[in-house]
Amino acid sequence: MASAVAAVMSGASLAAGSMKTGGLTSQPIGHYDFCRIYREECERQPRAVRPLHLDSGSWNAILNINATVNMVIEPKSDFDIYGKEEVWTYPESAGDCEDYVLLKRQLLVNEGIPSANLLITVVRKPDGEGHAVLTVRTDRGDYVLDNLTTKVMLWKDTPYTYLKRQSAQHAGHWVSIEMPDQTVVGSVK
Repeated sequence: MASAVAAVMSGASLAAGSMKTGGLTSQPIGHYDFCRIYREECERQPRAVRPLHLDSGSWNAILNINATVNMVIEPKSDFDIYGKEEVWTYPESAGDCEDYVLLKRQLLVNEGIPSANLLITVVRKPDGEGHAVLTVRTDRGDYVLDNLTTKVMLWKDTPYTYLKRQSAQHAGHWVSIEMPDQTVVGSVK
């Protein structure tokens, strides 16, 4: 654990960078419904928030909350729990990927991390299935908390294709994510 903290605290992590976001995009329907119930969770940020200064205290909180939530929440689909798809809520004992994200976000806010640095993110897994993770914006890059692993990694080190995430300026808005290896070709002659 100490070596992992030391690696994150090193200057090498700083070069890894942050996600490059694009313009506004569609809000997931489950998040839209969540925002209708939990309005205060989906408001505009009162001011611009700089990425979290990552120190040993915040890093340990991130690691502990990620591991604890992954351990205590049983993975179950929304259909199995509620009899319908796309129910985003705070889990009590079981939930799907979005529910893990919401609980981790809530617990990290309770630890003093600004919500503007805790962004719900939609990705595509290597098998093509959609998935949600929590992105933590830091001054050493964007880190991902995932219910499929206890390892907290830089976003670029995960196996996912990143699609969109919450806006850091307004939690009810979503922005696209530009993948570094995606090349757009207009025409070929």
